Amino acid sequence: MSDKFIEIDRSEPIVLPDNLVEWLNDDDLAIFIVDVVEKLDTRAIENTYKCGGSKGYPPKMMLGLLFYCYAKGIFSSRKIERATYELIPVLYIASGLHPDHDSINTFRKRFLSELGELFVMLLQIAHDMKIFKLGDIYIDGTKIKANASKHKAMSWKYACALEKQLKEEVDTLLKHANTQYSKANKELDIPAEITRREDRLEKISVVKKEIESRAKARYEQEKIEYDAKIADREAKEKARGKKFGGKKPKEPEEGARDKDQVNFTDEDSRIMPQSGGGFVQAYNAQASVDGKTMLIVAEHVSQKANDKQEVEPTLDELAKLPETLGHVERAGLDSGYFSADNVDRLNQKAIEPFITSGRQSHNQRLEDRLADEPQAPEKPTPVEAMQHQMKTKQGKEFYAKRKSTVEPVFGIIKEIMGFRHFMLRGIEAVKGEWTLMCLAYNLKRLCVLNS
Repeated sequence: MSDKFIEIDRSEPIVLPDNLVEWLNDDDLAIFIVDVVEKLDTRAIENTYKCGGSKGYPPKMMLGLLFYCYAKGIFSSRKIERATYELIPVLYIASGLHPDHDSINTFRKRFLSELGELFVMLLQIAHDMKIFKLGDIYIDGTKIKANASKHKAMSWKYACALEKQLKEEVDTLLKHANTQYSKANKELDIPAEITRREDRLEKISVVKKEIESRAKARYEQEKIEYDAKIADREAKEKARGKKFGGKKPKEPEEGARDKDQVNFTDEDSRIMPQSGGGFVQAYNAQASVDGKTMLIVAEHVSQKANDKQEVEPTLDELAKLPETLGHVERAGLDSGYFSADNVDRLNQKAIEPFITSGRQSHNQRLEDRLADEPQAPEKPTPVEAMQHQMKTKQGKEFYAKRKSTVEPVFGIIKEIMGFRHFMLRGIEAVKGEWTLMCLAYNLKRLCVLNS
């Protein structure tokens, strides 16, 4: 070998530090997570922890393991187990222990419901560190793939057609069974064929009942919204003394629609449109992001593709935060959330709403930027007052920050941390996993802010 290269002798012993912490920088994420987790009150987990005959793994160690691995894009329980042998930061967190993948997965599923309290505790720790205080927030949602294929689903139209086909085939097979010299009697096991079709008919019946149940719930919600629109229209017509032109709002129709469907792999997931076109079997993951620190302050998961119904659940999540964290003053949302009801909901919580009613252009014209601020309308409705405020210099500056706060958070979670689909199935499990992901993101972000 040339003299200009360092010689390597793999038979020589390697001098290693006495302690794993010496391998890590002082501001390493693993050290930060261990320190923070030690401050969390985990008695709710510890008191319900069942270990069987042998001692169990410490809950705080298991939490730290999950938080770090999710922050680093390691989501599979088998890969997390492998990381306890291969990654020095994970070795430090696990303190040399190697929980198997079954123990990791069981712990993750068992204590998903307790993560919500830990999420709030982490925000309190950030507040105690003088890093975070509630003020301005930005709300948005993103579609995250379910652990299911959109091709493993059955629509209402196909279910009805297949049900009709199978019933006709059963009738045909019964006729052949009653014919002694039928060709089908010789080539087919008719009882088995009938049983197979009846089993499929039973599954189709379950699918149709589920679709009908969802259609009924959808109709009830759409009827409430329709009645509210009609009442608002009639009130405005009465105030102006004449009727509006154009078409009236269309009354919702009862019953299932042809494209309504149920997924066989994860029944709780839904077909949703995705940005860029096309559809994906997914959940709608929502997050409210602090305008100053980019910490997630509230989160939830929805089965609805449209964001318009997500303001109320978001306000419910914000209401769970302790008063010591402060009060939300302003909220920025995109046009997907726009409705008069959502403006009223935010105003009722003393939160100033900033919701655009249409898609904003990326390149604002020079004359629009230099134009004088419009005059405030006299006796405006809540929506008119909000729209005026969004046209002011202060309102424009506030809303412009939305693209550099909440949208980058989803970009980091999906592209940097690699969380593009849920590992777990079922709405309750998915809610818990999204909370876990948001906790991991907040720890990663808090570590940066702290350093």
